[in-house]
Amino acid sequence: MPRRHARWCISSPPNGGRALLLEYVFLEVVTVLRARRGLSLASSVGGTLLAAREIDFVPCSDLFLEALDEFRQQGMAQLSLVDAAILTVARRSSPGFIASFDDDFRACEGAAVIPDATSP
Repeated sequence: MPRRHARWCISSPPNGGRALLLEYVFLEVVTVLRARRGLSLASSVGGTLLAAREIDFVPCSDLFLEALDEFRQQGMAQLSLVDAAILTVARRSSPGFIASFDDDFRACEGAAVIPDATSP
């Protein structure tokens, strides 16, 4: 969508309503930005979207804010926002396993990645 169309959608939503930003759309935007432009820009744009007066954020899960915090505060891991949500759920669950071949999870504490590095 050209920028002028995007600006119009935000500034003049149909029927005088407010623009809605679903959690899942936010996840996609921030994940793609993280992959293409880095964590700093992804976090900045995410913060701008959430703070925008013209946009009503529509949460789609009760874990969103906790996962966003995990994403913003990650250390050496290279987690996408979706991966941060997976880690958040694993940390809340018992026994806290994450089934993945993604090595980035291995740099995170509080969850066990399966299969582990010693598995065939």
